[in-house]
Amino acid sequence: MYCPSCQTTDTKVIETRILNNGMTIRRRRRCEQCDKRFTTYEMMNIQVPDVAKADGRREAFNRDKIVKGLTKACQKRAISRDQIHALIDSLERYLTDLNEKEVTTDVIGNYVMKELYKLDPVSYVRFASFYWEFDNIPDFVDTLEQNIRVQKKPILKNIINRDEDNGKSDKGLTSGPTQ
Repeated sequence: MYCPSCQTTDTKVIETRILNNGMTIRRRRRCEQCDKRFTTYEMMNIQVPDVAKADGRREAFNRDKIVKGLTKACQKRAISRDQIHALIDSLERYLTDLNEKEVTTDVIGNYVMKELYKLDPVSYVRFASFYWEFDNIPDFVDTLEQNIRVQKKPILKNIINRDEDNGKSDKGLTSGPTQ
């Protein structure tokens, strides 16, 4: 390993740690020539299938796109970057285990939605609002309620009822009659 300061290859590993359930190795190194210390990471290179878009295009799996979407959905929520990256790591393992050359965006989106719902229901609602690309609120709320019923948890009604109990407006959202 080259030293980032003096470019010599004479470096020594002084500490090794395994991270991300064995998917990454962190090594602290010291240059034998200039005594500079630095860190390197070794990560397993997982071959994730290509993504088949709804419009017929094909593209390579892009982890950064999912990080960006999840970060936006989880803004101002008690979800750490580590939790977001763990969710994406599990997505990559899931996609790899499918043993397919390509997967649809629906497979990716549904997995992310299911795992995000477990992590934080409010972030799930936020992610759904831009993942499903709705033109109007009633269609969005209807679809959201259907998906929540499938998961057998009335989370949207709980959120609306909680906000009403706290004196917050529902901003025109209607979820049908609450019981």
